[in-house]
Amino acid sequence: MANTVDLKNARVLISNDDGINAPGIEVLERIAHEVAREVWVVAPETEQSATSHSLTCRRPLRIRQVSERRFAVDGSPTDSVLVGMREVLQQNPPDIVLSGVNRGANICDDVTYSGTVAAAMEGTLLGVPSIALSLATEGSRDVRWETVEHWAPDILRRLTGIGWPENVLINVNFPNIPTDAVTGISMTSQGIGKAGQGMTKDVDPHGDVIFWLGTDSHDKRFREGNDVEAIKRGEVSVTPLSLDLTHRPTLEALRAQFK
Repeated sequence: MANTVDLKNARVLISNDDGINAPGIEVLERIAHEVAREVWVVAPETEQSATSHSLTCRRPLRIRQVSERRFAVDGSPTDSVLVGMREVLQQNPPDIVLSGVNRGANICDDVTYSGTVAAAMEGTLLGVPSIALSLATEGSRDVRWETVEHWAPDILRRLTGIGWPENVLINVNFPNIPTDAVTGISMTSQGIGKAGQGMTKDVDPHGDVIFWLGTDSHDKRFREGNDVEAIKRGEVSVTPLSLDLTHRPTLEALRAQFK
């Protein structure tokens, strides 16, 4: 059963994985203020890219109020959403969680590494409709935040008006091209292929061997209707991601064999 959100009257909780001072979160705050009634930010103190759905369990967390309705947590995106829900907004829970805007795409198998997607995942697990937003930048190319600011408000209004099931989050990726060059909005499946997870071997100034991970480009596999193809065509990609990882056909096959 799809749950809709009255966005114009909504209380929004924003988080990310690039940190409280990242330009992308400022972009998302402006967008949220445009479409919603009340906006709160609870985000990591420092960059937490590729932390996935990690939870800090072996040390205490600290929270710092940055300004009115803005808080920094010295932990992961998951920690930040948890603290935001269980402490900052405990008495007045958010109606929706928005995560991002991440500098860099979160498509294909990258979503399993993404702290941006993980923040939306945590919101979903806590029973709040959640959306992750990312801008598909690569390298040092110009970052087209204005494209996100132009397209995101309408997308958010339409998504929240339609709604989606409780165990699903929405993953939105914007192409890093000029606003008027975007060719449309495409509903997509998750693509196949890992981000740059190559390994570069080097030696540090002390003569010790070190390794840099994630130093090659995407292994992009294009299939009709997936998120990679949409970004390549200059479209905004909107992908519903399920938190239920059960593969139903295999489950049924195994049940038949283990009767």
